Parts: sequence; structure tokens; C-alpha cells
Amino acid sequence: MNRIGIVAGGVQPAAGVRRIWLKRAGIAAGAIVLALVALALGMVAWMSYVPADLDLSTTRLSAQGAYRVSYEPRRGPIAVNQIHAWTLHVETADGRAVEGATIAVDGDMPQHGHGLPTEPQVTTELGGGDYLVEGVKFHMPGWWVMDFTIDAGDQTDTVRFDLLLN
Repeated sequence: MNRIGIVAGGVQPAAGVRRIWLKRAGIAAGAIVLALVALALGMVAWMSYVPADLDLSTTRLSAQGAYRVSYEPRRGPIAVNQIHAWTLHVETADGRAVEGATIAVDGDMPQHGHGLPTEPQVTTELGGGDYLVEGVKFHMPGWWVMDFTIDAGDQTDTVRFDLLLN
């Protein structure tokens, strides 16, 4: 091999060129690793964020003010990784029990972008504005929301409950 790196069978970079290339590749790889670590830390911080003004009340007025809705777990505090049932009470804004409503149930973890691992639903109208919601399961701690869309006659409205589970 001569000074410019020509060897039999082709051109090979000189040792100095190889060292420069390896140094640059190492710097680039280090920068990529640092960027990935920063991204991962940012995602962890974003996914664990909980708004400071989170309303954890169990009684709420629906979005358009048509209904006052409350929930109560049927068996004590809400536990993670257990299927449980709630009693959902629905009344008009002026306090009359809402009967014969169709209620859709949905829930998710806003910061994680995923929903519940189950498909809870209203299974029984208990009377007096009370409805049995079954199949509720939260598979991890954190901030969850439960949404109920209530359709009673000519009035459809939604209500959202925030939950913070440990």
C-alpha cells in the first residue's frame, strides 16, 4: 500500500481517514442515543402529567346542563385490576329522576391514548333514576376519565368524570 491507500485490488482509505470517520460515527451515535434518552424522559413526564385543577367529584352537571349525574362504586373504593360495578344516578337539572334512558359508557386514560381493557355497559335500570353499570376495569393507576352519553327522550347530553387511581 502506498501513501494514499492504494492496494492491490482497489483503493482503501488511509489509517488517518478511518480514524476520522470512526470518530465522527461515534459522535453521531452518541448524539442519537442522547436524543432518544431525552425523548423517553419527555414521554414519561408527559404520560404522568395530571392537571392541577382536576375535578374528582362524583356528582357532575352534564355538558349542556340537561342532567345532574352521580356515580357510586357498588363495592367500596375503586381498585385497579378488578372488574367492578357502579350505580349511576341520573336526574334532570331540576332534580327529577330520569327513567328509561339509554346510556353509552366509555373511558380512557387521556395521557396514554388508550381506553379501558373492558367494554362496560349499563345492564339494568334499577328505578328512581338509578342504572347499573357493569364491566368497569382500570388496568393501571393514574388519571382516567369516564364518559356517559345519556339519551332520554328528546334530550341527549354527556357527562365526564375524572378519576385518579393509585
